[in-house]
Amino acid sequence: MNLILDVAWTHVRSRVRQTGFAVAGVATGVGFSIMMASLMHGSQDDFTKRLVNTLPHITVTDERRKPPPQPAEQLFASAEIHGLTPEARRPGIKNPLATMAALESWLPGGIAPSVKVQAIIRYANHDVSTTVTGIDPRREASVSELPKQMRGAALNALYRATNAIVLGDRLSEKIGARIGANITLQTSQGARITAQVVGFFHTGVRQQDESTAYVLTKTGQILAQQTGLINELRIRLPDPLHSREVAARVERDTGYKSVSWEEAYEDLLSTFIIRNIIMYAVVGAILLVASFGTYNIISTITHEKARDIAIMKSLGLSEFTVRSIFVVEALIIGLAGALVGFVLGYLLCRALGTVRITNPFLDSDRLPLTYTYVHYLLAGLVALVSSVAAGYQPARKAARVHPVEIIRGAT
Repeated sequence: MNLILDVAWTHVRSRVRQTGFAVAGVATGVGFSIMMASLMHGSQDDFTKRLVNTLPHITVTDERRKPPPQPAEQLFASAEIHGLTPEARRPGIKNPLATMAALESWLPGGIAPSVKVQAIIRYANHDVSTTVTGIDPRREASVSELPKQMRGAALNALYRATNAIVLGDRLSEKIGARIGANITLQTSQGARITAQVVGFFHTGVRQQDESTAYVLTKTGQILAQQTGLINELRIRLPDPLHSREVAARVERDTGYKSVSWEEAYEDLLSTFIIRNIIMYAVVGAILLVASFGTYNIISTITHEKARDIAIMKSLGLSEFTVRSIFVVEALIIGLAGALVGFVLGYLLCRALGTVRITNPFLDSDRLPLTYTYVHYLLAGLVALVSSVAAGYQPARKAARVHPVEIIRGAT
């Protein structure tokens, strides 16, 4: 083994310029692949974080996931009824306080009741369809980031005026409302109230910021024309990644439809799979191009060292030993390129992190980047594998040539 390493190191060291170009090619591929993975992973995490912070982790509504079975279907297994209108039920969650108490006995996170109503905001000749949510500001901090997303006033400002309302900042721009403006809310059932704008909020998700408003729970019940109505329970967990399992248990316990944030944005999150495939394909292409440089260097070395190969084989070295020498040379180039690429990738990420982005709708003026050892391990592993694969074919070809043919060709 020492002989293989000594000969391989001598070959690599004797061609400093060519070796340097090969190492630079691998390092460039590794460095830029780390930068791209950090940027795309960071943007994905930032977008997911915005979704998680915008919505409660779990939303329990007064709907049922499946329509109630008909009496005949319960009595006769072979019966199947179509075209019947489901029984009309009073909207809202039954005994919401008892339901919340039962869930709080085992639920690891916070829970808060709310009233969700679809309404039309009318202001300055603008009619905009809006989702109005009645909340309890004292409980809101335990289920959402809304208190931190407020602009112009605190969430407690809902207590300072009759029928106070908080609008999304994009919604306020759309209708031209300012703090202190009196707007009209009207529902399809004919309820109509005048509300005063006391503040704005900004979540960073356009759909939420331009179509959502918050009022007190009592105001939401007035809009719904039902005293004591609670048609939604919102839950926030310490670990949002467990929301799907917890939502399934909540639905089993309560019988009401429980939707996790992952289910709510399932279609959007599925696009990340395609995005990751594209990212890894681009990174793989970069490293593949870098491996061509290694292949060229090893091929050149095997051609120039033909007489050395003949001498080594005539001295009794096996094909495996000769092949191992050139594979180790490729491994040395790949390892050196990976180490240099780690430093280059880190510096590229730091440089990219200094780029300033001017956008009033972003909470940060820097590009979102993720620093993780996984990117370095993957890039380094691919670099080593591609380098060894690039060096194997020239090594195999050199090891199979008979020493007499090499000597005859050299003379």
